[in-house]
Amino acid sequence: MSDPATAPHFSHFPDVTVIIGDPRLPDVTKANARYSPEDLEAVARMKAALTGLPAYRFSYLDDHTRLIARLTSDPPAFVLNLCDTGFGNVASRELHVPALLEMLQVPYSGSPPACLACCYDKAAVRAVASAHGIPVPAEAFVPGCDARALPPVSYPALIKPNTGDGSVGITSDALVQDARAARAYLDRLRQELPGRDALVQEFLAGTEYAVGLIGNPDDGFAVLPILEVDYGGLAPELPRILSYESKTVPDSPYWQQVRYREARIEPARVAPLVRAATVLFRRLGCRDYARFDFRCGGDGVARLLEVNPNPAWCWDGKLQMMAGFAGWDEAALFERILAAAQHREATTRRGRSLRAYDFPGLAAS
Repeated sequence: MSDPATAPHFSHFPDVTVIIGDPRLPDVTKANARYSPEDLEAVARMKAALTGLPAYRFSYLDDHTRLIARLTSDPPAFVLNLCDTGFGNVASRELHVPALLEMLQVPYSGSPPACLACCYDKAAVRAVASAHGIPVPAEAFVPGCDARALPPVSYPALIKPNTGDGSVGITSDALVQDARAARAYLDRLRQELPGRDALVQEFLAGTEYAVGLIGNPDDGFAVLPILEVDYGGLAPELPRILSYESKTVPDSPYWQQVRYREARIEPARVAPLVRAATVLFRRLGCRDYARFDFRCGGDGVARLLEVNPNPAWCWDGKLQMMAGFAGWDEAALFERILAAAQHREATTRRGRSLRAYDFPGLAAS
């Protein structure tokens, strides 16, 4: 694994098209389902950061109503895929953008469709982690958020949608103390998010961490300094969770009082987190960068919460914060993501060329 303070610099594809969410369209992960001034500021800051990378020439695509036509009529040389909102700002369509790029044979940064599909299903990720001996919280799967299907579980428990993004469906009421409250919250989710399944998960009351990896298994990783979520500013009666309010409601105590800092963690406890992250990165098929969230239980053991193969890239997001702990500015993080992605793609293309040379019958495959 490489030192996060250093990174190779590649510009195999100097012309880069950046795909982001569409600010013209609704987005239920945002307050009032619309891009806020803060969201637009994040886009502006991202563009300003990319202008600081002289090895590349950037153009931008954010009009999803014309995205397919634009990509089909004039395929880019390389795409920096920052579309974490999903095609049309629909979270379940996050995989659609890389799927389209693959059909058009356009190289791009970030994880492929199969990885995004798997990681969107939290119960599936938990099953993969558990199969590899990575600690996970105890949880029950409730199909259709049907309160009648709630099995016996231990309380307190945290209820969340099995699929979703941006903490949609996780409010300060999601932490329930008994079966009655659990059934009431499931009924609420069933009305607000029809067709979704739910997870009823043991509440982990310990410290929450995030691990960021930049790179790829065959080339090595830069491991970013671990981030810790600081709930110390919250009033004692408020649940210590990253709720929907923490990301969308500026006057909420979750927005104002939850903080993030470089983790205060013993070196011996870092290794299991990094090992779990690297195992899951390869097993789930992540590429170029990803974020892995963990939280400790009462026994002090860190358990996997979720895997984010296409984490938020905004200047005040967790990944950028971890990069800041390493001394990187916003441009430096994007530069390293591009370096990892373009080196991976160039290496893959060289491998294809060698196979075609040694075995001419493979040239058309």
